[in-house]
Amino acid sequence: MQNENPMTLDNPELSRELAAAVDSMPAFPKSSQAILALTQDVSCSPKDLVQIIEKDPIVTVKVLRVVNSAYYCLPSPISSIDHAVVFLGFNTIKNLALSISSMCMAPSNPMARFDGQRYLMHSLTTAGFAKKLAARVGTAEPSECYIAGLLHDFGKVVVAQFMPAKFRKALEMSLWSGTPLHLALRETVGVDDAAIGAMLAEKWRFPTNLTETIRHLHDPQQIDTDMMSCVFASNQISKHLGFDFGGSSAQESWPSTVLSRLGGDLAQTLASLGDLTPIIDEAKYFSKL
Repeated sequence: MQNENPMTLDNPELSRELAAAVDSMPAFPKSSQAILALTQDVSCSPKDLVQIIEKDPIVTVKVLRVVNSAYYCLPSPISSIDHAVVFLGFNTIKNLALSISSMCMAPSNPMARFDGQRYLMHSLTTAGFAKKLAARVGTAEPSECYIAGLLHDFGKVVVAQFMPAKFRKALEMSLWSGTPLHLALRETVGVDDAAIGAMLAEKWRFPTNLTETIRHLHDPQQIDTDMMSCVFASNQISKHLGFDFGGSSAQESWPSTVLSRLGGDLAQTLASLGDLTPIIDEAKYFSKL
């Protein structure tokens, strides 16, 4: 199997096929794009977030449904987004709205054998671990790392939806042989999910740091940033704890850039995070919505 990523300009047929698949993906909800923009604005306020969410009735209804569920055990029902922000906080409501948007985009083609709940569980745990890890690492912004962790596997969604036979073949290869799914996708599609995810992030006009983190997730030494290290490590920790997607297992040997920024390997980084039960429990709840 090739370990090189064979994509792009020298393979015009593949480039056209991928461009068509990415263009066919529904637009990331405008409300979610606006929330992402808020992440980049240090002067934004809870009021700004409330105004964005309230303009999207679907997201509003789903956020309020989750907020009023037994999971949060609030003393009385919440009937508005501004009250939800007061009770649960700006970042919780922001991340919840983005999580809901990403959940709505899981592929529906049964031919791909795409396990939507397992995909969501992996994405949500990676996001939660990345946020917690970022809180203790250098300049990494926890909310931005949460978003990058949440969306890091979106390229797999594109392949499963628009190239279901190729995705299924890659998934079976990964499950049977233990080959990392991104390498199996390079074999069956001609490019890995990270490259496709970055194409989608560019279409959706995501911030550059988020797009580049997604693009180089399988080759993290190319982007030596705190965000990259946090998301890479959290992705591996999620797999290590059994929340993998496909047949991928955790990568025990980490690049020197990641080791330097985090101060340790997988076992040491995992130990530094302490009790991850609340993050895992929340991810289990959200993945079943």
